Amino acid sequence: MQHLIYIFAIIVLNAGLFIMLTSDNYVRKIIGLGVFQSSVLIFYISLGKTRDGIVPIDICQNALNCPHIYSSPIPHVLMLTAIVVGFATMSVGLALIYQIKREYNTVNASEIDQRNTLL
Repeated sequence: MQHLIYIFAIIVLNAGLFIMLTSDNYVRKIIGLGVFQSSVLIFYISLGKTRDGIVPIDICQNALNCPHIYSSPIPHVLMLTAIVVGFATMSVGLALIYQIKREYNTVNASEIDQRNTLL
């Protein structure tokens, strides 16, 4: 039961990958990328949690005799940075899709390829 979150992360990862690979619409591909990124965030945040772990704010004076088990804050901090980078990546992707829509009047990859081969 403890590894259920890992199975959930794998299911979400496969869903995002499926959306990215099978979709012909660029907006759907960006949504799939966001779902894919969310699965990675879920996985890494779940790695930082330990059973019966508490927030590492209460620091013992003597670290060798400390009776508490702490959850690691490092994965959470790194994933906070990854969220910001993912948001920036998605914003740039949507801006590029907007420019493609203005240029070709569509966001469908096969229509753009077909139009480019006719030229």
